[in-house]
Amino acid sequence: MVRMMTCDFRFLLIPAAFMFIYIQMRLFQTQSQYADRLGSAIESENHCTSQMRGLIDDVSIKQSRIVALEDIKNRQDQELVQLKDLIQTFQRRGIAKLTDSGGQIPVAAVVIMACSRADYLERTVKSVFKYQIPIASKYPLFISQDGSDQAVKSKALSYNQLTYMQHLDFEPVITERPGELIAYYKIARHYKWALDQLFYKHKFSRVIILEDDMEIAPDFFDYFEAAASLMDRDKTIMAASSWNDNGQKQFVHDPYALYRSDFFPGLGWMLKRSTWDELSPKWPKAYWDDWLRLKENHKGRQFIRPEVCRTYNFGEHGSSLGQFFSQYLQPIKLNDVKVDWKAKDLGYLTEGNYTKYFSGLVRQARPVQGSDLVLKAQNIEADIRIRYRDQPEFERIAGEFGIFEEWKDGVPRTAYKGVVVFRIQTTRRVFLVGPDSVKQLEIRDS
Repeated sequence: MVRMMTCDFRFLLIPAAFMFIYIQMRLFQTQSQYADRLGSAIESENHCTSQMRGLIDDVSIKQSRIVALEDIKNRQDQELVQLKDLIQTFQRRGIAKLTDSGGQIPVAAVVIMACSRADYLERTVKSVFKYQIPIASKYPLFISQDGSDQAVKSKALSYNQLTYMQHLDFEPVITERPGELIAYYKIARHYKWALDQLFYKHKFSRVIILEDDMEIAPDFFDYFEAAASLMDRDKTIMAASSWNDNGQKQFVHDPYALYRSDFFPGLGWMLKRSTWDELSPKWPKAYWDDWLRLKENHKGRQFIRPEVCRTYNFGEHGSSLGQFFSQYLQPIKLNDVKVDWKAKDLGYLTEGNYTKYFSGLVRQARPVQGSDLVLKAQNIEADIRIRYRDQPEFERIAGEFGIFEEWKDGVPRTAYKGVVVFRIQTTRRVFLVGPDSVKQLEIRDS
């Protein structure tokens, strides 16, 4: 009986085993199906996530474009408002009447470069009007404003005897080096725009450039008329300036004396259209005045400058942050003598004559060397010349006398062929003579 029960039990185990195996197989199959579905779900989720990220990036890019387009639209709206205002202004003022010279060909247009100093501009215009109004047909006057300072614009438009121009520049400034002032970039843009306007739109053959912090001398316009004639005769003269960097009261004497210089002075200067044709296409992004002082740009041409300045710069506050003002600008002597430049023969300033003329002055000066140069110079009743070997020695000697020590591209301020000249004891000249000057001017110390 026991054996039969054992046998029956074994027979029962066989179906149970098959059932167990079947259940396991079904369970495995189900798990595999769930695993496949889960994998598909994860894959779908990853795909959706990727698509979502793509859509988010796309939306972000489009939003950035929308912001940029809105910024462009806002700037264009501002330009449109300003341009409409300009059109109305010119219609009211009658630009044709202002530039009409009554049949006379102007000697040069005069432009005052302005930005945001209405009080300075008023002082400059008052000084220019004092001598320009009687000869306005020869020297049409313009104010070119950079930006939209309302006080400057109102002041400029309050004058009926000049033409107002406005430079609107909405492009952002990207400096080339960290820490640079963007003002120098905006100034360079303004200069290029204004000179393009005057030379190419208004067709002037010459332009005299002033800044909004200058007063002019009584013979300012006669000086530039004489300089214009000289520049027409001599193509080696790149520009004429009314400024002498060493024009402080203690260093000048003769209001009739003019010099050639390898250093561009600026600060009240005249340029011809033919020269601007060369400069305009390659005009720099910033520091335009130092750019003009590079040999690669003036190409051996020189600049006419006076001994006694025909402009006075009173701009203590401006883009240069008052650099050099108290030491070099405030003591400048503004000429107060009405020189009859038409009666002066300036032939000695042409390239063929000047080297001979100037080297004669230097050779006649008494050589001085050693220590205590200032004391020795003061005790000699004659012009003197002092040799310097290099830039450091020049800077030391210049510092002792109190003149400008600065060089640009190997040229000291005011120098002609390495020679810097200034006065001491009212009338006597001091010539600081460089190593290259000796050969170029055939100077020999006895």
